[in-house]
Amino acid sequence: MRGKAGILLMLSTAGSLFGADFPVRDGERLSYRVSWAVVPGAGEIRISARREPAPEGDRLVVSTTTATRRLARMILPFDAEGQSTFDLRTGRLLSLRESSTQREKRSDIQVTFDYAARQATYIGPKSAGQASVLSLPEGDPTDLIMGLLQTRSWNLPLGGKRDALVLFNNDFYELTIYHTRDEEVRTPLGKFATAVLEPRMEKTPPKGMFKRGSTVRVWIAEDARRLPVRFEVEFKIGTGTATLEAYEGPPAAPPAIPADAKDPRP
Repeated sequence: MRGKAGILLMLSTAGSLFGADFPVRDGERLSYRVSWAVVPGAGEIRISARREPAPEGDRLVVSTTTATRRLARMILPFDAEGQSTFDLRTGRLLSLRESSTQREKRSDIQVTFDYAARQATYIGPKSAGQASVLSLPEGDPTDLIMGLLQTRSWNLPLGGKRDALVLFNNDFYELTIYHTRDEEVRTPLGKFATAVLEPRMEKTPPKGMFKRGSTVRVWIAEDARRLPVRFEVEFKIGTGTATLEAYEGPPAAPPAIPADAKDPRP
C-alpha cells in the first residue's frame, strides 16, 4: 500500500483500563488531521472506544474511520473503517475487521484469534475471500495503529525498548519499539512534551514497508493522559503525518460514598 491511501489505511487500521496494554480507554474519542507531503488536510482519522457486554466477558471495541478530504479526495477518493475487539480480562485482541474503498474498489479483511491453538483465521484479499489459518508467533498481536496506541501505557525510559507483534494483512511482523528521543510538539490542542517511539524490524529480516526503508513514529505526551498526539509514516515518495486535533476523555466516574456516610433522605 503506497501513497496517501497507504498512510491513511496504516494510520487507521483506537475508569482507567491501563492495567493492561489497551490502546484506548472506554469512552475516549480522538480525531486526527492527516497531511501528506506538502498537502495539508489530506484526510482525517477518528478513533473511539466503548465497552460492550458479552456472555463470555466484557469487551472493549475500538473503532476507526478514515477518509481523504479536499484536494486529496478529488485526486484519490479513499474511505476506510475498522474495528478491533479486545478481551477486557486479558487485554488480548480477539478479532479485527477492516473495510476500505479506493476509487470504487472495495477490500475487506476479517481476522479472529485463537490463543489456545496459537493460530488466527484470516479472510481477505490475500486468501481470495476464503478462510485461511495463520500460525501465531510468540506474543500477542495487534494491527499497526493499535500497536502504536498501546505504547501509551508502556512508560518506556529514554533509550528503552519493547517487542511488539503486528499483523499486516495476513503477515505477522515481529517489531521492537524504541524510545528514541524526547521532543516538544505543537498541536491544535496545545504544546506537549512527548516521547518519540519508533518501531524497527530487528528480530527477523526486514520485509514489506520496513524492507523498502519506510520509518514509522508515534509521539506520546508525557503527562497523565499519555495522548498519542502525532503519528508519522515516512516513505521515499513523501511523509504522511497525523496530528491530534480533537479529544474527548472517558466519562468521569461518580464520586465514592464513604461507608459511614449518613443517608440524606428523610
